[in-house]
Amino acid sequence: MEKENLIVVESPTKVRTIKKVVGPEYEVCASVGHVKDLPKSRLGVDVENGFEPEYEIIPGKKKVISQIKRLARKARTIYLAPDPDREGEAIAWHIAEELRSLKKPLKRLLLYELTPRGIREALKRPAELDPLKYEAQRARRVLDRLVGYHLSPLLWEKVKRGLSAGRVQSVALRLICEREAQIRAFHPEEYWTIEAEFLLPSGESLKAVLETKKGRKLRPQKESEAQALVEDLRQVLAEQKARIQAVKRREVRRKPPAPFITSTLQQEAFRRFRFSAQKTMRLAQRLYEGVELPGEGPVGLITYMRTDSVRLAPEAKQAARKLISQLFGPDFVPERPPQHRTRRPSAQEAHEAIRPTRFDLPPEALAQVLSPDEHRLYALIWRRFLASQMTPALFEATTAEIQAGPYTLVARGRRLLHAGFLAAYEVEEEGAPSLPPLEEGLELALKDILPQQHFTRPPARYTEATLIRTLEEKGIGRPSTYAQIVSTIRERGYVESVAGSLRPTELGLLVNELLVKSFEDLIRPEFTAQMEAFLDEIAAGKADRRGVLENFYHELMQALKRAEAEMASLKAGVPVNLKCPECGEGLLLRVGRSGPFLACARWPECRFTADYERDEEGNFRLKERKEYGTCPQCGGALVLRGGRFGEFLACANYPKCRYTRSVGTGVACPREGCGGEIVKRRSRRGKTYYACSRAPECDFVLWDEPIPEKCPLCGAPFLLLKRGRRGGKYCPHCKEKIST
Repeated sequence: MEKENLIVVESPTKVRTIKKVVGPEYEVCASVGHVKDLPKSRLGVDVENGFEPEYEIIPGKKKVISQIKRLARKARTIYLAPDPDREGEAIAWHIAEELRSLKKPLKRLLLYELTPRGIREALKRPAELDPLKYEAQRARRVLDRLVGYHLSPLLWEKVKRGLSAGRVQSVALRLICEREAQIRAFHPEEYWTIEAEFLLPSGESLKAVLETKKGRKLRPQKESEAQALVEDLRQVLAEQKARIQAVKRREVRRKPPAPFITSTLQQEAFRRFRFSAQKTMRLAQRLYEGVELPGEGPVGLITYMRTDSVRLAPEAKQAARKLISQLFGPDFVPERPPQHRTRRPSAQEAHEAIRPTRFDLPPEALAQVLSPDEHRLYALIWRRFLASQMTPALFEATTAEIQAGPYTLVARGRRLLHAGFLAAYEVEEEGAPSLPPLEEGLELALKDILPQQHFTRPPARYTEATLIRTLEEKGIGRPSTYAQIVSTIRERGYVESVAGSLRPTELGLLVNELLVKSFEDLIRPEFTAQMEAFLDEIAAGKADRRGVLENFYHELMQALKRAEAEMASLKAGVPVNLKCPECGEGLLLRVGRSGPFLACARWPECRFTADYERDEEGNFRLKERKEYGTCPQCGGALVLRGGRFGEFLACANYPKCRYTRSVGTGVACPREGCGGEIVKRRSRRGKTYYACSRAPECDFVLWDEPIPEKCPLCGAPFLLLKRGRRGGKYCPHCKEKIST
């Protein structure tokens, strides 16, 4: 039976979800992502003719296009339904180019939610292909190609093959490296606080912080200053009791948070669950495209997850108000729905915020249907959506000023009056405890005075969440690119994760230094944000794609010409302020297959090489070679070295002796009869894991670090150490956590 209509989507998962709704008169198929792109082997941009991109069919997609054409020939109307954003528009446009010769009606289907209502509404009001949105996407693709095509080969020439530089990724790397420089340059300063604990007549205690003396702010910098204040305050309070001078109370309203957009969902999922941005988007994609529900088939559970708009449909707001009243009571429903402001002026307001599509499916109803991580993300979206439509949380903030002779101490507290949105959605609170009942004139008896030492802290390294927030605040990137930006700089080996934070690798620091020196203007955050704004103007019909690209290309070529002549070559070696310990010649910073290292300038006559580290100011210094045993081949010392796949042991007599082996853990492989040792390794993506030394013959693998300690509970031969906030030792056999 021939179908009257054809719907073409991106994802095979969507096919099942849509087929369940549209009925037998529709055929549904998937393009499985992009079908065309710029060629891999050449620039693919005609810079002499308006920067026209030369798109070609992606290898492996000819069969997909043939199938779409075969189905299209039988259809009366063709609906192009890739994702409702610029990337989706480009996919729709490229498919349309292949189908136009059939002379069939081509319509654009914008599916913001994959529910029966959402799909039927979109079919009732099909749109036309949007040439301006496609122009903006083409401009972005050309910008990225121009940068990558010209800068990446430059890095191959000056540093090593396989490196890459991207228009936006290079800015993200620059932010991370600049933060690292701030941390290294930071010098902590000592300061002290003094807290007094008083007893009220009721017997309750009250803690207050010493703030002023004779109206002058106090901030002791040394222990001696703090102790002098403590002794003087203690003397004053021995002669007279402290008295509450004033009690000030005020009502504080905390507004409900906006519903999630892409960036805030990624940030919150990282903060709560330590999900990477990429994992969050992968889970959200599954929730959007459709999850199999018993008796219903596939159902899209959330609206489109790449959005920068906080807008909610009127029917969603009404449904939320009804749910809030049922779950929490009418006091939690505001008189009018809260108004949330979109952060970015250029936000695509046609999109909604990320919200549930089915209000009859609370998280608890899907606990057995979703995977644990899908369920956690869905519950987070559900609660945030409800919270965004609830009343503010109300607190009573109390400040009590306590007079003790010339000294003023202050006690602060807060009491919850009405939970409001906090009943649905917990947020991080800066804990101010509630205070006991206080009255002006009340006398207080001193219980103790507690001086505390503190040090100013350096700025924190970026996490994925804070980097994405910074990129968004600076206008860099878009909802569809945040996760890719972070994953790209990690996969290139430019940054690594350390306790949840992003730290530049030595390679990342070196590449950033070279790029900043040669392409300062092009990888300024302000310049990149301006280019994003130009792309938005192209999509709005306010800017010309060719003009934007012409100006950018002119600046790029000028900078490239200078860089080719002036950029230092780490292949040849860059002098550092250190001498070779073997011959006294200067040392050079070079980059090899295993990464950066120091080598004698007289190489190959002098073959001295060494790993290095940087001090707090970023200056180079030789890394001490700790000996890890004797080389079984030549009798030399074994030293720890770093390579592409992590640390390994190597003979100190390299290159005369090339003996190497992996770093052992002291834990024997538990496979019966194996006889191997568990050794530390690193994957191509930079993730540390632990595997049998006899791999690939033995495929035993662990993701947590094995420790050669017996389990005190079940006697298992080793324990595992999980890193992170909720980490600790646990037994892989009995699964019990082992306290230390």
